[in-house]
Amino acid sequence: MSKNVASASIIAGLLLLWLGSGLMVERPADPDPVATAKVGHQTQQAQASSAALARVRVKRINAEPRSQNVVLRGRTEAKRIVEVTAEISGRVVSRAVERGEQVSAGQLLCEIAIDDREMAVEEAQAGLEKAQIEYEGSMKLAAQGLLSEVSIAASDARQESAEANLQRQILNLARTQITAPFDGVVEDLHLDEGDYAMPGDHCATLIDLDPMLVTAQVTEEQVEHLRLGSTVRGSTRMGRSLEGELSFIGNQSDLVTRTYDVEITVNNQDYLLRSGLTVSLRVMLDQVQAHYITPSLLTLNDQGDIGVRLIDQTNRVVFNAIEIIEDGPEGMWVSGLPDNAALITVGQEYVAVGAVVDPVYVYTTSDRIVTR
Repeated sequence: MSKNVASASIIAGLLLLWLGSGLMVERPADPDPVATAKVGHQTQQAQASSAALARVRVKRINAEPRSQNVVLRGRTEAKRIVEVTAEISGRVVSRAVERGEQVSAGQLLCEIAIDDREMAVEEAQAGLEKAQIEYEGSMKLAAQGLLSEVSIAASDARQESAEANLQRQILNLARTQITAPFDGVVEDLHLDEGDYAMPGDHCATLIDLDPMLVTAQVTEEQVEHLRLGSTVRGSTRMGRSLEGELSFIGNQSDLVTRTYDVEITVNNQDYLLRSGLTVSLRVMLDQVQAHYITPSLLTLNDQGDIGVRLIDQTNRVVFNAIEIIEDGPEGMWVSGLPDNAALITVGQEYVAVGAVVDPVYVYTTSDRIVTR
């Protein structure tokens, strides 16, 4: 046998062995089509669920005790303004005060000439003494049975008439002195020396500045929170601070503005507060638990209620209505939230109530991301 035939025989044998080995190896079983489809569906659901969770930024905020207050704008007003008038006629002989002067109750403002009023008092006194003597004499005669009851009654009437006439003349004499009815400030003068005063003529305008009243108007919503005696703090446009208490709350609203009048009583012993000043006020109410948030986080629900969006323990978005307690230029204090609230600060407008979200928590103060 030649070498070529031997080589060919060896190669052919190797080929037969290689082909035969393929028949002897067991082919792997085809995968179950149902199981394959189930695994693929679960994978697609997981990928879809992961992709459907919207990512939002969340900040945990804690409630703090906050004094609730009502902000008002009002004006100072004198408690009393009185035109002190003359009660009798006569020439003014003296004006004892000047405009702007502080006076005390009973202090002389204007004096009217006495004229014959002192003599009228003396005459009435003499008439009373005569009537008393006649009455005593009639009583002695009556005791002896020498005087009728009619005569006794007439004598008693003359005595009482004389007493009344004396009191009238004494009052007329006292009315020549026009005095201040209360402590206050003389705002204006209407009579001067030499003027002839008639009953009802004004002598001076007197205003009572202590205590001072501050009047303001409140809305229907605000009036429900007010309580008599509540502390009120404020300041004038020039920065002078004041403090008083709520002394009056109106019961009838204005027909046009639908607001209610309120009055605050302020101590003004030094008379530094003038009537007619514009005042900013805060009526201090009860203390409540409140959260500080920025106005940009506010939103509305379908019913038109104002509130914010939070997430609960299952990362589900919830709407929480709030009540604004105090509003400022950079933020506001609100009530109605849980003591520890998870507030959505970024992305709240892109998630619906009831949706599950992927929260990214941040620090309250530094706004730095800490966990997911």
